[in-house]
Amino acid sequence: MDHLVDGILKFKRDVFPDHRELFGELATGQSPEVLLVTCADSRIDPNMVTQTKPGDLFICRNAGNIVPPHVSQAGGVTASIEYAVAVLGVEHIVVCGHTDCGAMKGALATEALTDLPHVKEWLDHARSAVEVVRARHGHCGPEHLDELTEENVLQQLQHLRTHPVVAARVRAGTLQLHGWIYDIETGEVSCYEEESDSFMPIEERYERLAARKAAAASA
Repeated sequence: MDHLVDGILKFKRDVFPDHRELFGELATGQSPEVLLVTCADSRIDPNMVTQTKPGDLFICRNAGNIVPPHVSQAGGVTASIEYAVAVLGVEHIVVCGHTDCGAMKGALATEALTDLPHVKEWLDHARSAVEVVRARHGHCGPEHLDELTEENVLQQLQHLRTHPVVAARVRAGTLQLHGWIYDIETGEVSCYEEESDSFMPIEERYERLAARKAAAASA
């Protein structure tokens, strides 16, 4: 705990004064453009990776960057999505997985989670991703971890579309969904492209998107 306390004291002394105006604005409200659903893994720092400031991202973190399908019962992830979309009016939702994900390792071997019943039940939301990889190769093992991580991101994007507020805004063209994978070792981020049904480097993905928008605007 000592380094946390030291960090807070350093923040108050060296960081906060330089951003006093920003925090003054944020003290009375927020208007983030992006809802980022990512893993609770301690190695993931969304603001560091995206180089964003306080107030830029509405962040929802949990084991495995999972989005449960919409149901009538209240849940923390569901409530966060509903608030971000319906109240804050975010324009983008990013589901960001990462390499060496412990949750995905657990999804590969749920039989080993007998003593972690809540974790086992939670990871059932990734089961369809496991089944997709298994159908593709005849089995799903540790050698398929990266592929499963990607497939899980796609599955959670599908789950997002079951949420009424998301479905309505996507249909209206005012909300975009994005699937990302962050590589802890290299710092690279890859993004899913529907047209090619593949993940590609972030710069390539969004350059293509910008080119298509420019072509459509000039047509």
